[in-house]
Amino acid sequence: MIYFIALSAIISLIGLAAAAAAQETSLSVFGLALFAFGVLFALLQVKQHFDAKDAARH
Repeated sequence: MIYFIALSAIISLIGLAAAAAAQETSLSVFGLALFAFGVLFALLQVKQHFDAKDAARH
């Protein structure tokens, strides 16, 4: 799980860098979308971890 969170952090940083360096609106939107995907993917990984931990407890 930690590897996927690290990967999503890298993807998010690439997205922010792309949005910051964008000269056109479309690349800026793509960078922000990539950032949002990375953050949401990391949060989903954390949620799945705690859901599995909770399911094992019951």
